[in-house]
Amino acid sequence: MKLVYFAWVRERVGKAEESVELPPGVATVSDLVGWLIGRGEEYAYAFENAGVVRAAIDRVHAKPDAPIAGASEVAFFPPMTGG
Repeated sequence: MKLVYFAWVRERVGKAEESVELPPGVATVSDLVGWLIGRGEEYAYAFENAGVVRAAIDRVHAKPDAPIAGASEVAFFPPMTGG
């Protein structure tokens, strides 16, 4: 699965994207975030306030409980503001 990071999430993780093999049991966006946090302090820092970080599955906004099975891409980004 391809993971993409935007804005300060990218800065904290230290990369714009990566391809990963998910372990069994990672079934939702929330599970994915939990798994990422366990991968190292840069991920823990990026997701230290996981409720703020938004996700998109194959370019469609998704809630933390959204299933990720079959997805080719999950993107993470901070909340956006506009005018």
